[in-house]
Amino acid sequence: MAPITPLRVVQLSDTHLFADPAKTMLGLAPQQSLDAVLALIKEEQPAIDVLLATGDFSQDNSEASYRRLYEQLAALAAPMYWLEGNHDKPAPLLAALGDAGHVLAPKVAHHGPWSFILLNSTIPGSTEGQLYANDLAFLRRALEQCAGQHVMVCLHHQPVPVGCRWLDKHRIAAAADFFAVLDGHPNVRAVVWGHVHQAFSSERKGVQLYAVPSTCIQFKPHCDEFTVDDVSPGYRWFDLHADGRIVTQVSRVAERFEIDVTANDY
Repeated sequence: MAPITPLRVVQLSDTHLFADPAKTMLGLAPQQSLDAVLALIKEEQPAIDVLLATGDFSQDNSEASYRRLYEQLAALAAPMYWLEGNHDKPAPLLAALGDAGHVLAPKVAHHGPWSFILLNSTIPGSTEGQLYANDLAFLRRALEQCAGQHVMVCLHHQPVPVGCRWLDKHRIAAAADFFAVLDGHPNVRAVVWGHVHQAFSSERKGVQLYAVPSTCIQFKPHCDEFTVDDVSPGYRWFDLHADGRIVTQVSRVAERFEIDVTANDY
């Protein structure tokens, strides 16, 4: 028998768009860098099975910025799923998604031997992440639905420290409860998130843990205070195999963007 083709998943995150595509943040126009990342995705990914957009889509919460992003991602012609980030506002986001609003977390999506559980880790009006009792109950029910499937759990906030003290103040406060639920389900293969604007990979009890670079500014790893990195923006791709194996890589654009690396906030 011919081998089963793995599921190709593309994750991008933290686009931070403005209504005005020419507007800049720390000297960088997020729309310009997103365009470069999308061009790279189109070049490298001729066939995408699942597209994960893991939050912080708009910097100004404008419906125009959300709609423009939706149109650009829809052009990739792949099933896509969105997770609200702490910078996002649900009303303009849902208005921009329109009839496609069903793609927004919380959600369970099944694709072949894999299932994706999307959770909303935001706290309205706060930068920090949290999963409340109803979120954990949704996770338990979703995992029961996914018995016999390999599972990837998707969030905006990190559930584990990534090694940046200032960023790790934002991690999910109920992370211990979150992992207690996952520990009862050995079919969970990976947890992925955005928010941290940097590549990250680790492992916990056989579950792979991954973060993705932003499509705009990058945060420098292993810094106690807010620090901008000078590496290029990018995205992460996954090959999810039928036996539960995961192959993944971060891909960054070759173009270098001028960024104010002396900034202490954004």
